[in-house]
Amino acid sequence: MVFHPPVAIVAKAGDAGKYKVGLPAWNMLLRGFMAGAYIAMGGALATVCSTGIQATDAALRYGTASAGFSQLITGAVFPVGLIIIVLTGAELFTGDAMLAPMAAFIHKISWASVLNLWIWVYIGNLIGSIVYAYIMAYGPFSAWDATGAVTVTAFGSRAIAIAVAKTSYVSMMAQWSCFLKAIGCNWLVNLAVLLGICADDLIGKFFGIWFPIMAFVSSGFEHSVANMYFIPAGLFTKGFLTDPAALVASSHLTWVTMWTSNIIVVTIGNIVGGLIFVGVIYWVAFRKEIAALK
Repeated sequence: MVFHPPVAIVAKAGDAGKYKVGLPAWNMLLRGFMAGAYIAMGGALATVCSTGIQATDAALRYGTASAGFSQLITGAVFPVGLIIIVLTGAELFTGDAMLAPMAAFIHKISWASVLNLWIWVYIGNLIGSIVYAYIMAYGPFSAWDATGAVTVTAFGSRAIAIAVAKTSYVSMMAQWSCFLKAIGCNWLVNLAVLLGICADDLIGKFFGIWFPIMAFVSSGFEHSVANMYFIPAGLFTKGFLTDPAALVASSHLTWVTMWTSNIIVVTIGNIVGGLIFVGVIYWVAFRKEIAALK
């Protein structure tokens, strides 16, 4: 198993960022679409696999009803999205929050080009995530009978519950908590990206990415692109609800609160986590060694 020393990893991160900012806008958008869909695939799998573990209804409870166990299962399967992204060359906003600035530090590219990459990839991630959310809502999260009537499946109920929880950051302190969760998330996500760069073989990249992503998901942190899937999936599925109590319980789940109670704050926190806690810190720590490599 071949792996690179820390200074080489940081230098390679800068090289990757330089390549990414040089892509044409349409390519950034296309690769962003793919990454949004791939993250959504991991989110959808996590939703399905964690359904029933914490259920209060005994009929839906499989095995142990443990909050920690539920988070472990969710975290164990979610990393498939980032593994696909890294291995297939898609563009994820949260990873680019570190890689593009690293290119600015090392190769002196303009911050305008960094911002340009962020914007196009972010839009692509949003589109890809919502498309996959629609597929899941009208697929596994709903059941249609011969007359065309629809009911929400157990997986759909879980999807709605996740979306409701993610749009519950309403008060000032709740938003602060959300912001801190977003920092922790992208700190770990970008460590996963660096570990993916560290290894040259498939197995090394797989495990290098899997552990930090499992850690962020199991810890309950907030990822802006993942939430671009989780919340729309709940919103689409919510449209199939007929139970008045369920409708009242999810009444605050809207396309507006998706942004005001989650995505905006999480995006800012993800930028801080990737740019400051990984990008800046590693650049400061290794800049002399990187300069010696040139």
